[in-house]
Amino acid sequence: MNIFRHFEERVEAGLQGLIAEGVLPQGLDLSRIAVEPPRDPSHGDLSTNAAMVLAKPAGMQPRVLAEKLSAILAGDESVTGVSIAGPGFINLRLKDDVWRAAIPVVLRSGAAYGASDAGKSRPVNVEYVSANPTGPMHVGHVRGAVFGDALANLLEKIGHAVCREYYINDAGGQIEVLARSAYLRYREALGETISIPEGLYPGDYLKPVGQALAAEHGATLADMEEAEWLPLVRDAAIDAMMELIRGDLAVLGINHEVFFSERELHKSGAVEATLKLLEEKGLIYTGVLEPPKGELPDDWEPRPQTLFRSTAFGDDQDRALRKSDGSWTYFAPDIAYHFDKFKRGYGTLIDVWGADHAGYIKRVKAAVAAVTDGQAQIDVKVCQLVRLFRNGEPVRMSKRAGDFVTLRDVVDEVGKDVVRFMMLTRKNDAPLDFDFAKVMEQSRDNPVFYVQYAHARVHSVLRNAKDAGIEHSDAALAAADLAPLTDEAELGLVKLMGAFPRQVEQAAQAHEPHRIAFYLYDLASAFHALWNKGKEDPSLRFIVAEDRNVTLARLALIRAVANVIAAGLGILGVEPAEEMR
Repeated sequence: MNIFRHFEERVEAGLQGLIAEGVLPQGLDLSRIAVEPPRDPSHGDLSTNAAMVLAKPAGMQPRVLAEKLSAILAGDESVTGVSIAGPGFINLRLKDDVWRAAIPVVLRSGAAYGASDAGKSRPVNVEYVSANPTGPMHVGHVRGAVFGDALANLLEKIGHAVCREYYINDAGGQIEVLARSAYLRYREALGETISIPEGLYPGDYLKPVGQALAAEHGATLADMEEAEWLPLVRDAAIDAMMELIRGDLAVLGINHEVFFSERELHKSGAVEATLKLLEEKGLIYTGVLEPPKGELPDDWEPRPQTLFRSTAFGDDQDRALRKSDGSWTYFAPDIAYHFDKFKRGYGTLIDVWGADHAGYIKRVKAAVAAVTDGQAQIDVKVCQLVRLFRNGEPVRMSKRAGDFVTLRDVVDEVGKDVVRFMMLTRKNDAPLDFDFAKVMEQSRDNPVFYVQYAHARVHSVLRNAKDAGIEHSDAALAAADLAPLTDEAELGLVKLMGAFPRQVEQAAQAHEPHRIAFYLYDLASAFHALWNKGKEDPSLRFIVAEDRNVTLARLALIRAVANVIAAGLGILGVEPAEEMR
């Protein structure tokens, strides 16, 4: 039940009536009409911009159109008041029963509350994490992993067919470095004393790879030339690292449906085929790029290159596809990879990247537009860095030095649910500070605790109700008379819950799962405020021994709150707590 969507339909019906009467012209575009909460709650429950967006194409003054539409809406039996604000915004105030009606819907829906078919089963590909398979996941990967997974959950919630995908960067120089690093650990496993040269990966996580190679091959690899042992070691190291990465992601509750190999992309000939397609479209040519802005690198020289005409699609400059040694640049297989997604049926692509790749966005958007003839849309979400602290002191890490903070280190210390929730307490493109001490605080300043505490408090009341012999199943509470819910704080809580389906839809359309975390904090705050009000005024307590009707109505209210919190936490990938320890 989306009250806002319901009233959008009523507004549109009113406008269609005005069109039928000849008051408004035919052919008006009604797609920009919105019904949303007014900025100032004192103005009412709902506000629509219909008169503002239609006045000009209708050839009318906004306020005149607002008056005509208001007269229609005022006749709705659910509406108790209509007012016009500013140049033509229409504000509606609804009967309290309209909002109360959301409670049985929530109780019957459970954690499915807020789901819709707005996505109409349209396929969406969400590619996230995609870390180089050169070691275990570290804390720098956590934010993008959680963001991407929560976004996938959110899109599924509104009815999209979502594919969670991981692109394995198993081609290129870093994989050769991995193989040579693993080979040293292999020799170490044979009993040699080794030293790790600068530029190789020194982490102990490669020791098991070396031991496995020694167990399988004995000393035979040590007698081979590099050209012979490198492919064998490389394959074994990649497999071991991907197994490690899958395990790390599973600890966070993340499972991808597709793991796509860059090496397989090259082997299939997809890179050459895709670039041939672009060449046939006249989008590849040989040319000389302008020198980079600022101080020139020592090795820069103007030379003819194979270039993609990305400026034709909004990029700042055309982009090179071949290196000076004749091999492909990183960009060439990326074009082929995104085209492959499109050919698999995904017209909506979402890539989740780290902040260090932000400068790459324009060229990828240009490539997707070019290779799909504009039929695919790509949204690149950049996740800024997570800064680790412990009691306010920075926690330092260095991946290549081998003393980095791993994803498992963080999850083992504070738990999966804390990590997932906290990673969504800021918009993805804003920096995020994660303090191991603060995220475990039991205070209002810790949002994950505050939301979980609200859910646990509800369950403590329900346990008390059970001890008192009060029937409090969802089915029984859904049938309760809700008329006793008249206090301003109670009704405010009901209205907040009624807004959840709209919040889910808006967050999904904006690709912003942090909005759900913000909403849950607001809902928890409203619940805790009502709890505290009951402590000060016994007549507002949830269980009133002498008044069964009031008790059932309030139990229905708070049980609905718990269901909405569970629904929201489900999107974030967090388990709701029934007790706080």
